[in-house]
Amino acid sequence: MSLFSGKSYAVVGLGRAGLPAARRLRDLGADVLVWDDGEAARQAAAAEGLAVGQPSESGRRFDALVLSPGIPHRLPKPHPQAAWALAQGIPVLTDAELLYQAVRASGSKARFAGITGTNGKSTTTALLAHILHVAGIPTEAGANLGPAALSLPILPDDGVYVLEMSSYMLERLASLRFDVAVMLNLSPDHLDRHGDMAGYAAAKREIFARQDETCLAVIGMDDAPSREMAAWLRTRPAKLLEISGKGQDTGAPALRGEHNAQNALAAAALAMGLGVPQAAIAEGIISFPGLPHRAQLVAERDGVRFINDSKATNADATARAMGVYERFVWIAGGIGKEGGIEDLAPLFPRIEKAYLIGRDGPEFAARLNAAGIPNEFVETLDRAVPAAYATAKAGSGIVLFSPATASFDQFPNFELRGARFTALAKGEA
Repeated sequence: MSLFSGKSYAVVGLGRAGLPAARRLRDLGADVLVWDDGEAARQAAAAEGLAVGQPSESGRRFDALVLSPGIPHRLPKPHPQAAWALAQGIPVLTDAELLYQAVRASGSKARFAGITGTNGKSTTTALLAHILHVAGIPTEAGANLGPAALSLPILPDDGVYVLEMSSYMLERLASLRFDVAVMLNLSPDHLDRHGDMAGYAAAKREIFARQDETCLAVIGMDDAPSREMAAWLRTRPAKLLEISGKGQDTGAPALRGEHNAQNALAAAALAMGLGVPQAAIAEGIISFPGLPHRAQLVAERDGVRFINDSKATNADATARAMGVYERFVWIAGGIGKEGGIEDLAPLFPRIEKAYLIGRDGPEFAARLNAAGIPNEFVETLDRAVPAAYATAKAGSGIVLFSPATASFDQFPNFELRGARFTALAKGEA
């Protein structure tokens, strides 16, 4: 299929999104040049027959630079190849944009569902995809959740793409229009990339860009920044649905808590906007198996339940997990976000004892000491899990691993962090 024949693209960053995008662009007939700052990644790409070189030194004119989401093109400091592209007037895009262009170039009328928000994106994305599968609708899910957007196959006219969109991706769109889209919630995150909260909100708002009166916009109403965005949406042409999970519960085993009630409401609203029957929506919610590393029960030993919430990379996400349990032993720490754990203070009384790890563990300990909450800085998960197990066995019976931090001080990503916790919880490590 030569949908991009005659086009030329530079792909910078050959990780989980970049390398699959380069492969697919080549398969679609485009001329592709790839680059990564890491020698091993460049060698791997060359071994696949991809042309490797710095776009700025190639002498070529590119239709776009496809930049991996984690690489900045503006703040805090643009990657040199991105700075060059912007100076040359070359668009800097995410691969989801090119998926949209490929689908439309193929003649397919498949629809696009977009999900964003500070927290809950992955659960809502997976839940909507599950509901659509239950309804028998051809569906592909990916982007921030994985797999890479451009690696997804071309769907027929009745198909639906369900894309989890990070703020990094949303600021690199040009023509993608989501037929149905949701912004779940908004709390401070990635401010180094967006400058301030206003910049972060502006990036998130792009999920609704280019929507018209045929489209559906869904917005969570459980935080002030989202309510501000809702006021803006009321001036826009798309149909608007405002949702709240406050005081609600789904009754579904994998969707406990008010935050998951909001996720379920969002997925249900998007599904209804796509014409899914209510019976299929209800069946999909009840049968949803959940996602790894999201308040996931991973082990039970001697009456102690171990909850893996490694995906909680900020305090707001951790608050959602804490709200489910009346009393628990908490394991937390890593590279904290702005504000640390201050926003968790109303939930501190639920903590039986905290075991703290990672770079900012001492800072968390100081805050808990000020609140009179028992805690111990133990540095690593390998020390934290046995200690938490012993404490929970004599007390609450719950070990909650919800770090409220990024993982990069001790683990490459939250998935490996959660896998280590799971192994330790099961006594396998």
